Amino acid sequence: MTNNQSEPLAFLARPEGNIAYSDTGAGPLVVAVPGMGDLRSTYDDVVPALVAAGYRVVVADLRGHGDSDTTFRTHGDDATGSDLVALVEHLGAGPAVLVGNSMGASASAWAAAERPDLVRGLVLLSPYLRQPGSPGLQKVMGVAYRVLFARPWGAAFWSSFYSSISKGRRSPRHAEHVAAIRRSMSEPGRLRSFRDLAIALDHSVVEARLPAVKAPALALVGSVDPDFSDPAAELAWITGAIDARGVLVPDVGHYPQHQAPDVVVPAVLEFLAALPAPPATAGGTATDTAAQAGDGGQRA
Repeated sequence: MTNNQSEPLAFLARPEGNIAYSDTGAGPLVVAVPGMGDLRSTYDDVVPALVAAGYRVVVADLRGHGDSDTTFRTHGDDATGSDLVALVEHLGAGPAVLVGNSMGASASAWAAAERPDLVRGLVLLSPYLRQPGSPGLQKVMGVAYRVLFARPWGAAFWSSFYSSISKGRRSPRHAEHVAAIRRSMSEPGRLRSFRDLAIALDHSVVEARLPAVKAPALALVGSVDPDFSDPAAELAWITGAIDARGVLVPDVGHYPQHQAPDVVVPAVLEFLAALPAPPATAGGTATDTAAQAGDGGQRA
């Protein structure tokens, strides 16, 4: 197991492999997903507060990441979005609030457009809701990714890059978390899966669906996020594109949930509390989910 050894772990069977997820708490459903090259543990400072506030919090690994299988051949915002849709359906406790960081936020927005009946809210952390750069730049970057994310240096390069975009204040867990990412990416098949995702990723599939996103949304962007040339301007565009509430998080880079949980948690709890009440059937427990999982049952 790549992440926290004590957390309950279950698996969702998908056509090309299994998606790993943790499931804690009881109450209205919140489903979270990390960004590219990250682990479920990026939310370790957020989940306990949401559970204590009365929410059931499920955190999924991306395809090929963390404890998910490396057998997936299809990657991208829409592929991950389809996993989120399938997970909410599998849990049988929706509609859910989807929480995503970076491309996980992109996938969450795609899922909200695809299945509005399953998504009652969005929390988007440093989201890519449009493709940055030109098509020519995308092609150049695709070639670069094949080199940068190759063995034997790929895992070390990504962990260094991850630190560089964690600009500003850092979590006390930063070094530990980056070391865990590097260890995970050194496992057989994971660097290849990550490279395949990086090459395939095209956020234009999300931008085309934005008019269909009707769920209430909260967007948080770090004020010094180096992935955006002007983080404040990008946040303004995001809030206008999907009618979201926006929060510019001071002195934070690309990972607000990890770098500034003291800002993210209160904002998310306020957002959740303001949402219309979910259906009476929403909720359930981690034990219930594991019992329902079948082939995707709990595994330690």
